[in-house]
Amino acid sequence: MAFETVDLFKRRLTAKELGEIVRKLGVSPREILRTRDPAYDQNDLGSGKHSDARILELMAQNPGLIQRPIAVRGDRAVVARPAEALAPFLK
Repeated sequence: MAFETVDLFKRRLTAKELGEIVRKLGVSPREILRTRDPAYDQNDLGSGKHSDARILELMAQNPGLIQRPIAVRGDRAVVARPAEALAPFLK
């Protein structure tokens, strides 16, 4: 089964699509936020006051908030950083 590569800055994913990826990762949206992205502080994401749905909306609007790369294969996904994290996923 092949992997799909998506440049999140060229093809923006919807909140619904991101929600599906998060489900495949088995984590909450908050767990794949990039805290160093300027949008993190601008949207007060460290406060814990945002719902998962709101975080997904903000990720869709600001793809820099998303940890990457993320590999998706069927019903599974993995944040491939470091690259070694991808090895068990390939089995």
